[in-house]
Amino acid sequence: MAVGTTFTAACLQVNASADMAANIAAASDLTRSAVAQGAQLVLMPENVSMMEWGRANIIAKAQPEGTHPALQAFRALARDLSIWLHCGSLAIILPTGKVANRTYVVDPDGSVAATYDKIHMFDVDLGNGERYAESATFDAGHRAVSVDLPWGRLGLTICYDLRFPHLYRDLCQAGADFLCVPAAFTRPTGEAHWHVLLRARAIETGCFVFAPAQTGVHAGDRKTYGHALIINPWGEVLKDAGADPGVILATIDVGEVARARAKIPAWALNSAFSPAARA
Repeated sequence: MAVGTTFTAACLQVNASADMAANIAAASDLTRSAVAQGAQLVLMPENVSMMEWGRANIIAKAQPEGTHPALQAFRALARDLSIWLHCGSLAIILPTGKVANRTYVVDPDGSVAATYDKIHMFDVDLGNGERYAESATFDAGHRAVSVDLPWGRLGLTICYDLRFPHLYRDLCQAGADFLCVPAAFTRPTGEAHWHVLLRARAIETGCFVFAPAQTGVHAGDRKTYGHALIINPWGEVLKDAGADPGVILATIDVGEVARARAKIPAWALNSAFSPAARA
């Protein structure tokens, strides 16, 4: 961790449609706007290049990694702007016939520095006819991933991962200073849990949390919550994007990580509780 350094991070908030070319253009424009305001690290939301509905539609529009138009465009964008770019997540078609919900982190040369496949599948029934079964379309990832940036280490997660705190503890204990949670949170779950879960992950780990987000109404009448957030290691919300598409920026003082952890070092301790020891 580069203690004592500062940098500017930006999280995008978009209303992606099923039109990949339009989505790429919108995210690229917001990225340029963020960089014009001083951003050195830009983070995009889940499904930034496509918010499609239905298994057949998603599989039909998913692309191979080697020729994915969004990945090609975002690699060129990072290189042109000389920034670190977190590409949210893209739908990557796999040899299995299913899809990976995959994050890419791109360095200022346009090279892919890290990839991460979403581990936890959103298989839920929210009531009132709102159901999701990601495991029918997506293959889950199987490994936690973090990547070294010039300012510290970034732990990679996606959306529903947020509800599994052990993943964030593992990333923290593996050296993460920052956590990213690109998301397309549903409106009901976002209203109930988005802010409190993200603040909890920051407090539990003593990490900064970056949470770029989808917002508004999408294909299939899917509604997402918005409220992209940047949260400091003490659990304070530094920036909240509200409900409209746009970009939020914050100056990140990396030294806050060490200061928060020095006050409450719970992140470093292993639990003494063992289920086998219960009476």
